[in-house]
Amino acid sequence: MASLVLLLALLALSFSYSLASDPSPLQDFCVADLNSNMFVNGFVCKSPKLVTADDFTAHSLDKPGNTSNPQGSAVTPVFVEQLTGLNTLGVSLARLDFAPYGLIVPHYHPRGTEIMTVLEGELYVGFVTSAPDFKLFTKIVKKGDVFVFPKGLVHFQFNYGAKKAVAISGLGSQDPGVVLVPNAVFGSNPPINDGILAKAFQLDKKIIDYLQSKF
Repeated sequence: MASLVLLLALLALSFSYSLASDPSPLQDFCVADLNSNMFVNGFVCKSPKLVTADDFTAHSLDKPGNTSNPQGSAVTPVFVEQLTGLNTLGVSLARLDFAPYGLIVPHYHPRGTEIMTVLEGELYVGFVTSAPDFKLFTKIVKKGDVFVFPKGLVHFQFNYGAKKAVAISGLGSQDPGVVLVPNAVFGSNPPINDGILAKAFQLDKKIIDYLQSKF
């Protein structure tokens, strides 16, 4: 009886793992069914009989993003929700647009490495390693240059010039996720206690309250 219980437990564990991982596909593709209510790590497959070439096609990366915001930047993603054919394939794209002196704020992608190439203009980019070193790697990248941001590390892209800049990034996940550091720290919902942030940043609570009011 004990061995049967153990076997059932192992089977349940392996089944749950299969739903929580992204194993090698057992078919040519697994186009995401965005209308399904089933919750798995990703999206369930659309019936192959309903798949068309449109499921493997995305549009509009030729159109600039709207950079009329305080940061002066825009990201146009092509993740699984924009291109359902990416489901389980572990890759995605994004277009990055920068107004003069535009910035993509320090952020990180919890689920994917980012590799970026500049199409127009010049960017000052960099990333910071994890504890205990927190080493900063930076570079000025120009048209045709490529820079890679390792998975899970805080990084940024800044257009330090008076002309617009454009880049394309590939990411090592169908849905790499993004955590904007300022938004996460000062714009969480509900807000992080200002006393905690004041202690963490060694600032007066009034300054923390001001920063939180901006998000």
